[in-house]
Amino acid sequence: MNWHAYGTFLTFAAVVVLIPGPDFAVVTGNTVSGGRRRGMWCAVGVSTSNVIQGAAAVAGLGALVVRAQPVFHAIKWLGALYLAYLGVQALRLAIRGRYAPSPEAGAEAANGWRQGFLSNITNPKVLMFYLAILPQFLTPDAGATLLLALALTHAVLSLAYLLFLTTMLHRARRILERRPVRRALDALTGTAMLAFGARLAIDRP
Repeated sequence: MNWHAYGTFLTFAAVVVLIPGPDFAVVTGNTVSGGRRRGMWCAVGVSTSNVIQGAAAVAGLGALVVRAQPVFHAIKWLGALYLAYLGVQALRLAIRGRYAPSPEAGAEAANGWRQGFLSNITNPKVLMFYLAILPQFLTPDAGATLLLALALTHAVLSLAYLLFLTTMLHRARRILERRPVRRALDALTGTAMLAFGARLAIDRP
């Protein structure tokens, strides 16, 4: 792979990262509910999952998961159910409109990381992206190292974008912390998570 091919991949990966998806909804929800620290750890959780799925694709484990249909569908349904769970939680907050004080920083970090990691690791579309899309930017004789490099590049781009998102949301916290705005955002992110979960459930590999 030459630098031109890598530049093409960077452009493609940046476009993919910028398209709003489950990661966007989960990080936004965590930032709004728990603040910048929780949002940042949620972004780290997403990127941790990206690295693991990229490594699995390089090691050949990803192909085994995709071919083993019962395993693949089990992961897909777990992901759909988890997104639905997060969506319902957000909608309940929007309906109640009552917000308790934020937990301790350590709890916020752990909760944010867990939600980011679980929502991404149970999304088989990420694994399929690494298996089906990344090799198209490599020559037939390219080794696993280059494939891993592309996967890590995507993970870093995703992390950078999600951290930027949390920073922008944090700067607007005075507006976002207003109860009507908070309820509207909870309703929006909850609806988005339910929609992403439903789409994940009905999509075929």
